[in-house]
Amino acid sequence: MNNTLIGKKLGMTQVFDSDNKVVPVTVVEAGPCPVLQVKTVETDGYNAIQIGYGEKKQKRASRAAQGHAKKAGVAPARTIREVRSADAPEQKAGDVLDVTLFEEGQKIDIIGNTKGRGFQGVMKRFNTKGGPASHGSMFHRRIGSIGLCQWPGHVFKNQKMPGHMGAKQRTVQNLKIVKIIPEKNLILVKGGIPGANGDTVLVRSAIKGQ
Repeated sequence: MNNTLIGKKLGMTQVFDSDNKVVPVTVVEAGPCPVLQVKTVETDGYNAIQIGYGEKKQKRASRAAQGHAKKAGVAPARTIREVRSADAPEQKAGDVLDVTLFEEGQKIDIIGNTKGRGFQGVMKRFNTKGGPASHGSMFHRRIGSIGLCQWPGHVFKNQKMPGHMGAKQRTVQNLKIVKIIPEKNLILVKGGIPGANGDTVLVRSAIKGQ
């Protein structure tokens, strides 16, 4: 099973490495994540663990969520994710996972939702050239011709057009862990990650190589 934690993007800063060079890093608060449920092939048809992040007030959690958390002996979680594995999980319900699952220098993948940009035109959304910028052209940032005439008589599928931009799940792979601060549950990752500050992200060990 890949080591996985739910976390929160706190923002970007910079640190100095051993060669006294500036390294841009993203600070991620990863965990602690209690294990809410353990699933196996015998009981559920597949192997997985269900982890939570962030406590939710009892009065704001449904009775089903309260009972589910109580069964594991933990508080109701604000965010819940399921992590599958090929083999039967070693964790037990009630265990708490934290940043000690990772180590400095390790490569990880981070999954998050990109910032929402609203409705955008083709120049911003797909980096198209656009029309002449001079006066009188009446064609500056529009899409231009999108179809053909008599045949086929319609716009082809997947034509790049204005529309909703951003707010999609994206994965950034093979990011290097620069530093881990266990007492604060912080991971400093080299480079940027998807989402705005405060957004929930999923941190896992890299699956395509170290």
